[in-house]
Amino acid sequence: MSTITMITGGNKGIGHETARRLQRAGHTVVIGARNRELGRAAAADLGVTFVQLDVTDQSSVDAAARQVRADHGRLDVLINNAGITGAFVPLEQGSADDARDVFETNVFGVIRVTNAFVPLLKVSNHARIVNISSGVGSIQDTIEHDYFDWQVVPPIYASSKTALNMLTVKYARALPMMRVNAADPGYTRTDLNAGKGAHDVTQGTDEIVRLATIADDGPTGTVGNSQGLLRW
Repeated sequence: MSTITMITGGNKGIGHETARRLQRAGHTVVIGARNRELGRAAAADLGVTFVQLDVTDQSSVDAAARQVRADHGRLDVLINNAGITGAFVPLEQGSADDARDVFETNVFGVIRVTNAFVPLLKVSNHARIVNISSGVGSIQDTIEHDYFDWQVVPPIYASSKTALNMLTVKYARALPMMRVNAADPGYTRTDLNAGKGAHDVTQGTDEIVRLATIADDGPTGTVGNSQGLLRW
């Protein structure tokens, strides 16, 4: 029986490459995207299914969950990939509205999607949730090094990933029958950073693919990358 996998923000970048790799590994992949035209084109290119899904819109999220239920009856893997950076400005020059927009997608969007799909994940015998986080969300590394300034990583984006890491742990505790983890793709070349990353999307999806396919007794409540666990 094929593994049913849902990927938000799957029309480009890391989401697109994750869909390609898991589809080739035998998963039945559904990609979600806000833009219908771009989503359908990506799905056709990948040979997967598309559902319209705007993570900032509860009605869109609920409709996507209903569609997956109608088509498949369950969900085995949920990959919360959709994310935005927000404005590249110093923290003291940013606005609360921009911060709200970033958290609306990167944090609240994950809550909307996860909660909408949990009933379908509970039908699965091997449920996995993978949240796409970032090493810039590490408080300890920021205190000791703070590798990137606001021109490379907006402070609000980093803060949203810190919040996502805590959500990952809390969902892991709340859903002990599932494996819930967060993956740091690293500084990957995508539209999110205007193609300035240190490595390509295949390298950036290694940890995502690993966590999407871990064994039933695998880790849960972790945040890591291809080199190991990240410090909090």
